[in-house]
Amino acid sequence: MSSPASPLTLEPKDFSELFPLFKDASPETLKKLQESAIFNECPAGRTVLMEDSWGNAVYLIVSGWAKVRVQAGDDYVTLVILGKGEYFGEMAVLNESPRSTDVAALSKVELLSIPAQLFIQSLFKDPQLHHRLLQSMVERLKQTQKRFQLRNKAPGIKMVYTLIGLADAYGDHRGNSIEIFNIPETDLAAIADIKLAEVGKIMSKLAARNWLTIDTDKDVIRLLDIKSLRHLSKLG
Repeated sequence: MSSPASPLTLEPKDFSELFPLFKDASPETLKKLQESAIFNECPAGRTVLMEDSWGNAVYLIVSGWAKVRVQAGDDYVTLVILGKGEYFGEMAVLNESPRSTDVAALSKVELLSIPAQLFIQSLFKDPQLHHRLLQSMVERLKQTQKRFQLRNKAPGIKMVYTLIGLADAYGDHRGNSIEIFNIPETDLAAIADIKLAEVGKIMSKLAARNWLTIDTDKDVIRLLDIKSLRHLSKLG
C-alpha cells in the first residue's frame, strides 16, 4: 500500500490548507511533517489499517472516503465515516497501544502517514498543534454526544443530520448543491443509528421532495436543497 515517496507535490503550507489539524502549526512543524510524510494509496474495499495494528503512524486523508469499524462477532459495525482532510490513528500513537478498530476504504483513498515519533515530538514542540488536536478531540466527543441525544428522534431526522454532517465536513460544493460519496446503506444505517430497512425509504422520500438525488454513475449523493435539509436536521 505504501510507496517510498509521495507523487503529490506538497509544500509545507499545503498541510495547513488540506488538513485542519495543522491549521495553526508553525512553519517549522509544517516543514518537518512535509519532509517526513509517506504517501499511501488504498483501493476501494481494502482495509487501510488493521485492527490491533500498533500505533506507528498517524494517517491523513488527502482524497477519498473511508470508514472506521469494529468487529462484532462475525461481522463489522461502522462507527464513523471519514473524508478528505480528516486524520486517524492518533489514539493508538498517544496510547502506545494496538488499535481497537480498523479502517476500510469506501472509495479509492489517498493518504499521507506521519511517523508516530515525529507526531509526538511535534505535539511537544508546537503548542498550537497540541491545542488544535485537543480541540479536534473535543469536537469529536461533542459529535458523539449529539448522536446519543438523537437516539430517540425519528429515523428521518437522524438520517438528515448524518447527511448534513458529512456534507459540512467533507462535501464538495457544486454551485448550490453539495456532493458526498454514495455511502452504502448498511454504513448509513449504522452511523445514523437507524434500521437498514429505513434507509431506502428515507432517501426515496428526500429525493421525491427534490432535496437530494443519488448519481450512481458518479457514485455520489447530491444534496440539492441544503436549506431545507439543514432546517430538518436542526429539529433534532
